Amino acid sequence: MDTTDLWTELATPGGRIVYLVMDGLGGLPSPDTGRSALEMAESPNLDDLARDSSCGLIEIVGPGITPGSGPGHLALFGYEPLRWRIGRGVLSALGIDFPLQPGDLAARANFASLNDAGDITDRRAGRIPTDLNRRLCDKIKASVTLDFPGDYFFEPESEHRAVLVLRGEGLSDDLPDTDPQQTGRPPVDMAPASDLNSDKAAQSARLVADFLRQAHAALADESPANGLLLRGFQRYERPPGLAERFGLNALCLAAYPMYRGLSRLLGMEVAPSPEGIDGLFDAIEQHWHDDFDFCFMHVKGTDSAGEDGDLARKAAVIEAVDEQLPRLLSLCPDVLVITGDHSTPASMAAHSWHPVPVLLRARHARRDEVVRFEETACLGGALGLRPGWHLMGLALAHAHRLKKFGA
Repeated sequence: MDTTDLWTELATPGGRIVYLVMDGLGGLPSPDTGRSALEMAESPNLDDLARDSSCGLIEIVGPGITPGSGPGHLALFGYEPLRWRIGRGVLSALGIDFPLQPGDLAARANFASLNDAGDITDRRAGRIPTDLNRRLCDKIKASVTLDFPGDYFFEPESEHRAVLVLRGEGLSDDLPDTDPQQTGRPPVDMAPASDLNSDKAAQSARLVADFLRQAHAALADESPANGLLLRGFQRYERPPGLAERFGLNALCLAAYPMYRGLSRLLGMEVAPSPEGIDGLFDAIEQHWHDDFDFCFMHVKGTDSAGEDGDLARKAAVIEAVDEQLPRLLSLCPDVLVITGDHSTPASMAAHSWHPVPVLLRARHARRDEVVRFEETACLGGALGLRPGWHLMGLALAHAHRLKKFGA
């Protein structure tokens, strides 16, 4: 038994928990300013909260491991990410309300830009608008025919992102990402990722390779989205949800499809997409008197700005959240957690392995000497440096939702 299973055994009704997750929150000092986005931001409400909370840093997966958004959020929700592995494709499919069936093989797709040599020049095709994405998905579906006793689906997600689903017998998710995660290189060839389950993996790899060959032919005359990259292959099987594991009746307030998909996978009720940061705080006020005892609020803009290398914009998103915080505090949640699912330093323009700052405010949270909510200050906080999946246990305990262990 690991510790998270013990939480299941000890779970009991108690107070209300709110998670405010600013995606990609953590960062590094900029070479130009010597400050991270959190250090640059004028965030008096976050700083006041830090003074009245337990603060620290969390390593989402483990030392030196750069987490994707899926494992990052699973860890925050108390799912040890090396035990509970859920592919990005499954999360993206659920995020667009695609009716996945057990055994479906799903992958996340990026429309990308390729040069004449076949090398990637932009992994996101300039973040094409969603209307163009829909047209390209329709074009691919009209052009691609797969010779196997099953079905395939190719659906738009948002901007440059789409979802591929294969449905049939004998499929394997032992497949590599075709996205090399960098430009100046061609997409990775599709082949089984290991010798395990080789017949099924070889069959699945041939199907995906055939899909990609035909899709690239259909996109050849398009610009800037003339290529496809696939990642996060997984066959769908539903894990136990937050209600089953921790007795939580949970609500998701998120606009971005993948996070809505993850929430739905874990049994959360997913509210209509809030519009912008103001809309996110409107939504928590609107739903506060509903029968939820765990509320997950998601902010995407911090991560998008970090991935674009835009330090000033990332700081501005933090400031916009900070401005709205008094509305959340006026609701008096029993436990408030503010953190991120991973670090996205603007200086790296990518996810990174660096620990993420966290604060936990509750009646019995130990106060520390942290006076500003940022990376360096939080290192000296009462929570110290700990695994990301510890956070759910701490939130449950501070909400008095865990019984005593043993006599």
